[in-house]
Amino acid sequence: MLKINVETVTSILELFLQQEVRKIGFKQVALGLSGGVDSAVAAALLARALGPENVHALSMPYRESNPDSETHAELAAKELGIHFRLRDISPMVDAFFKDEKDASSMRRGNKMARERMCLLYDYSAQHSALVIGTSNKTELLLGYGTIYGDLASAINPIGDLYKTHVWELAEYLNVPRVIIDKAPSADLWLGQTDEHELGYTYKEIDPFLYYLVDLRYPDEILMEMGYSAEMIKDIKLRIQKNQFKRRPTVIAKLGNRTINQDFRYCRDWGV
Repeated sequence: MLKINVETVTSILELFLQQEVRKIGFKQVALGLSGGVDSAVAAALLARALGPENVHALSMPYRESNPDSETHAELAAKELGIHFRLRDISPMVDAFFKDEKDASSMRRGNKMARERMCLLYDYSAQHSALVIGTSNKTELLLGYGTIYGDLASAINPIGDLYKTHVWELAEYLNVPRVIIDKAPSADLWLGQTDEHELGYTYKEIDPFLYYLVDLRYPDEILMEMGYSAEMIKDIKLRIQKNQFKRRPTVIAKLGNRTINQDFRYCRDWGV
């Protein structure tokens, strides 16, 4: 069901990256390397597709981040032979909340995600390196990400892979075992984990999303399979509520060809 042919998927994604990066005039790429499995897989695919010399990874910890994240990010970069740079976001984030000591974890987490993307896009401008996304399909469907933060990118090679698929691909691409085995975390605060925030384990949620989204099973069949009405309602609501994060900015239609409605791409002009 959720098994993939890792060799075929890798080949498809390598070709995708080569075509999409080069056809718009870039040779270099940049991504945030968090120390987690998603960004490690994306980095491995980029190194294979474009050559490690063309891949730039930034590790951007906050002062309360788990020290293992930086260690694992550097380990992944070293094994792949890609460029690696460390940028501490603590001064920027702390300055932003200097007069708001009671700011919630969510606000702080959103600021961290956007500060990291700010640094990535500045690096992109400095080195002509296209920003690559590292959000997986599970996160994108559930809205588990920050708009204009970690969800921002020019190209995303793993956005159609559920977290379960990413782990499969990580094994094939020889991502360091310590990265594959650790609990997934956005590392926004000490002790934070994805599964705790989502309220479900990836083992629970990925098959459900596959049935709901890919196979379009109706509620009746999902309930016959053992899924509760509460879970079905909860997940469907999350997907609906977070649609705004997945789509381009909605533009009021006034003309004959409106961007992202009638005019979506420049295929006629060779792009």
